[in-house]
Amino acid sequence: MRFSLTGGLPVSLELLLEGAGFELDNGKLVRLETLPDIVAPGMRTLVCGLNPSPHAAMSGVAFSRAGNRFWPAALDAGLVLRDRDPYDALASRRVGFTDLVKRTTRRADELNASEYRSGVARLERLTAWLHPETVLMVGLAGWRLGVSRSATTGWQPETLSGVPVYVMPNTSGLNARVSLDDLAEHMRTQLAGPVGARPLA
Repeated sequence: MRFSLTGGLPVSLELLLEGAGFELDNGKLVRLETLPDIVAPGMRTLVCGLNPSPHAAMSGVAFSRAGNRFWPAALDAGLVLRDRDPYDALASRRVGFTDLVKRTTRRADELNASEYRSGVARLERLTAWLHPETVLMVGLAGWRLGVSRSATTGWQPETLSGVPVYVMPNTSGLNARVSLDDLAEHMRTQLAGPVGARPLA
């Protein structure tokens, strides 16, 4: 595979390649088993999962496993208009997708705190570059290990490059104690914007 870049880069080449799902190995571009970021400037919401599952990496769609309740909740909340279509979400609702950790695992508990902290640093660089209006972090565990052990769901006191962050529970079917209605309500709260702010356009 060949690629070329002209002009200056707004961020490092490494950040661009990692977000696209590639790495440079001895000057060669290598495709990683991961999900590429689906992002653009002017996003209303940047959805950030913990990390891709093998199923998601293979399908190219975040949260795509049948038992994951992200897409049903997002449809109910009005966050997205089409099921399992991140490109339509970006085009029609200005909702982009990334992951805190790009490494693919079967379960999020296979990740460690160091990976989460590195992921938060990458996410901060991404938000500094693209300036989404908000970040929707899907999964409390990643935020607790990467930012604040005492974090709870909801709007966070910490921002990412000045961008407000809302943390909601994991949408995995393994997190059965949180209902689909509760997940959709978290998304509706996030769409309304931070407390004291005007609803996001």
